[in-house]
Amino acid sequence: MWRHIASNALTMLIVATFLLGGLILWGQTEYSAEGPLEEQICLRVERGSTVNRVSLSLQEQGAIRSGMLLRVGMDYAGLASKLKAGSYLVPAKSSPKDIADIITRGGASTCGTEIVYRIGVTQLSNLVRELDPATSTYVEKVKFDPASEEAPAAYLAVRDREDTRFRIAVAEGVTSWQIVEGLKQISLLAGDVAAVPAEGSLAPQSYEVKKGDTRAAVLAEMAARQEAILAQAWAARVADLPLKSPEEALILASLIEKETGVPEERRQVASVFVNRLRLGMKLQTDPAVIYGITKGQGVLGRGLRRSELRAATPYNTYVIPALTPTPIANPGRASIEAALDPDSTNYIFFVADGTGGHAFAVTLAEHNANVARWRKIEADRAAD
Repeated sequence: MWRHIASNALTMLIVATFLLGGLILWGQTEYSAEGPLEEQICLRVERGSTVNRVSLSLQEQGAIRSGMLLRVGMDYAGLASKLKAGSYLVPAKSSPKDIADIITRGGASTCGTEIVYRIGVTQLSNLVRELDPATSTYVEKVKFDPASEEAPAAYLAVRDREDTRFRIAVAEGVTSWQIVEGLKQISLLAGDVAAVPAEGSLAPQSYEVKKGDTRAAVLAEMAARQEAILAQAWAARVADLPLKSPEEALILASLIEKETGVPEERRQVASVFVNRLRLGMKLQTDPAVIYGITKGQGVLGRGLRRSELRAATPYNTYVIPALTPTPIANPGRASIEAALDPDSTNYIFFVADGTGGHAFAVTLAEHNANVARWRKIEADRAAD
């Protein structure tokens, strides 16, 4: 009888072992298998969250079939204690293993709320926006001017949240002084700025920052990017340009940047300036004259006076038959590339056309006709 009992027990042990092995194999397969999520989601992991709480949230959002499977899998992999607070984009069809990696990997949040500090040509603005996972686009929630408005409660509520991301967006055509003044208004940054960087030396792009980053470090990153952009564009420049150095290219690019806000026009405007330089003609560009007056410290806020257009200053391109001594703003990549690869045209004139763009001309007669049309547009608008 004892032999019979032992035989049955051994059989049961073998069956249980096989069942356990099968269960483990099934679990491993399911843990790595494609998940049920149809559209990507933004998962927020609060500081102090547990795997149990996160798995429940994922199951409620349809990202996983079994919260227990995720918990067991993470525990088996030694990840249960490695949750990182933040907001994370979970792609569609992510497996439990993929999700475990996303929420324990660490690093910056990849979705959720972002505060953008915009440094523009005419104003600063603070923007709170959230990523819509379904469309992968940001939805604006709050926007205000920190120079003239109190920070709204909705901004303050997310500013101190640990998973909020921060970004500085610098507009093309801002001056170095404007950038420094803008950075001074961003309270999450630390440290002073010893001196305003050289005009044109900062790349007007988007920069992700963290609380405690120094203003000096942000400026150094801007300068490094601009240096790289200029070097790349200079190496790829077309032949026979009337530019002796990358520095002159940067000056020309800044004039292009300030003359047109229409991307398709940049190379045309560049061709006008290049043609004039080749002919020894004055560039006659108002933004350069304005920079000579303001020194890049804000906007002029009025029209140019005749006396200012006649004054002999280094930045008065109605008087000097050459480039200005320095850039007049920080040009973007597109304007730098336009300066070094302009359209091939015979244009030597351009004037506003009333649509936000410009009318270009080869002869003075054509230009005068374009000017007359623009004057009529101005008069009609004033009458309205």
